[in-house]
Amino acid sequence: MDETHAPIWHPGPREASGSHLARLIASLGLTSLEELLDHANRHPDRYWRSAIDALGIRWRRDYAVFLDLADGVQFPRWFVGGELNWLDTIFAHGTADGAGRPAVIATDEAGGTRQLSYAELRAQVARFAAGLARRGVGRGDRVGLLMESGIEAVVSLLALSWLGAVAVPLFSGFGVDAIVSRLSACEARALIATSGFDRRGRRIDVRPLLREAQSHLPLLDLLILKGSLQEVEAMPRAIGWSEVGGDAAEGGMAGEEPAGMAPDDPMMVIYTSGTTGKPKGAVHTHGGFPLKIAHDAAVHFDIGTGDVFFWPADMGWVAGPLTIAAALMRGATLVCYDGAPDFPDWSRLSRLVAAHGVTHLGTSPTLIRGLAGNVALATAAPLDTVRLLITAGEVIAPEHMVWYQRHMGRGICPVINYSGGTEVSGALVANVLLRPIVPAGFNCISPGMQVDVVDDAGQPVRDRVGELAILQPFVGMTQSFWKDRERYLETYWAQVPGIWMHGDLAMRTGEDMVFLLGRSDDTLKVAGKRLGPAEVEDVLLELPEIGEAAAIGVEDAAKGQKLVVFIVPAPGQPSSPALAAKAAAAVESRLGRPFRPARVHIVADLPKTRSQKVMRRVIRRIYSGESPGDLGSLDNPPAIDRIRAAAQETG
Repeated sequence: MDETHAPIWHPGPREASGSHLARLIASLGLTSLEELLDHANRHPDRYWRSAIDALGIRWRRDYAVFLDLADGVQFPRWFVGGELNWLDTIFAHGTADGAGRPAVIATDEAGGTRQLSYAELRAQVARFAAGLARRGVGRGDRVGLLMESGIEAVVSLLALSWLGAVAVPLFSGFGVDAIVSRLSACEARALIATSGFDRRGRRIDVRPLLREAQSHLPLLDLLILKGSLQEVEAMPRAIGWSEVGGDAAEGGMAGEEPAGMAPDDPMMVIYTSGTTGKPKGAVHTHGGFPLKIAHDAAVHFDIGTGDVFFWPADMGWVAGPLTIAAALMRGATLVCYDGAPDFPDWSRLSRLVAAHGVTHLGTSPTLIRGLAGNVALATAAPLDTVRLLITAGEVIAPEHMVWYQRHMGRGICPVINYSGGTEVSGALVANVLLRPIVPAGFNCISPGMQVDVVDDAGQPVRDRVGELAILQPFVGMTQSFWKDRERYLETYWAQVPGIWMHGDLAMRTGEDMVFLLGRSDDTLKVAGKRLGPAEVEDVLLELPEIGEAAAIGVEDAAKGQKLVVFIVPAPGQPSSPALAAKAAAAVESRLGRPFRPARVHIVADLPKTRSQKVMRRVIRRIYSGESPGDLGSLDNPPAIDRIRAAAQETG
């Protein structure tokens, strides 16, 4: 095994017998992870029946048929004949001895903290659902959710599911066009929003944006605003969030129990950007997303009653609803934070961990890079309560995963590298606690998923770059795109008939490890060889002078594509031609002369989403003089101007 793939963590006796995955294996009468994976592939119906029982998923009416493929593998129907509401599983944790257990702890950027027990959460969700029902919100209605992470966001999401309405999460940094395009596409009739939020000590007023959006959304007849009385009164046709949640006694009750839902009833439409500028609305159901996330929370994250889960995530990305479902369906405590993770300095994250006794900590690779550049502050507060680390959202470089484990995990915690996507709910590949963990790798295909790395014809490949593919329908997959079946089929099913091509470049090794190498639409093809951007970026990020990097392919008459890289100097490092030359030489030395970058641009920042994914697609298109497509998820617009300036330098 290559030394860069040497394990940084090994399972011990506790994981072998006491982890939730080990207990699931035992409950099935099996003796090993290998037996579990084989059982899940051969008998997915029996696997999910056992998993549902082990996870404590509550049903109003048991399902009669696990899977119906009458409409083809692209449009499966799951748990046919059953009835459930995922809130029943959450609120079951708040009965008897669990009623006073903290469900949600929310800290704002100024340091104020509030919390709700499981019993209080249920009561507040019921009241807010009743207030929504009194104003005409009901089953099937699409309702936008534009809120910072916190108690109100959690209550709002759950209240919509209580009624059988469909939540449409929106990124808190969206501009007017992004909000309007999403809410108009799904014909939303209501919007639950915040008046504003704090970001790095500055108040961001959302109301002007909401006023403009209202003027473009004729179907939007209900705006519920979280904010002060003065802010609400100054907003046309707005109703205060507190008013909606406090007037249930006036009539229009939603019912004493959450609505009974069919497993294929939509619970959420969550949009992800497309290269054409038109966002794709992935439809997730009551019998899909929550069950997959509850499964992953146990199998991959090892979360259970008494644990404290903190993963800073905007409610507009899939990670926002994911963290809510993962913590609350497992009876754990969810910690929410609505500010910047580096404000007032890089000690913020560790101070939140210490203050709330966080046991499970999730962060993005970009956030890890920022923490690594400020190690003294990042580890300023004790991290001794942390038992498990999670990273997700983009490809992580091996050295940053090692840093994360050594510093945030004190050298003893496992790091769960976790990868799925907005359209698949949870993990396709992820680490588990019953196998050694290697830097940047995934030691397991998620149980119940038939995933492989294949070539362009759909044939399995090993030890070379291919595409991540899903060979069979799976619990948690999007029902389709909202009112756009053809685009859904074109996006995932057109390349190889009968196989979901996920759009990730990957490599599966002879040791059965999986490594992701970036999105396939970011693929570089230089001198006839396909190269993942992560392969280039990993080389660059090994240089201590470089803090961030992005690699793109630009059309070239001689090579087909030429390699262009953008680097951000590490804190305290100067921007100089010598750094650019060193970066180019490192790539040539490690990957070969044909892959020496044609240009190295030094910039102050890279375009990123609020969840800190580097937007390579946007970089490539702007650099090539094309329209950048959907910029609704962009968090730092000035970075775009720097890319344009770099393109002009090139001429």
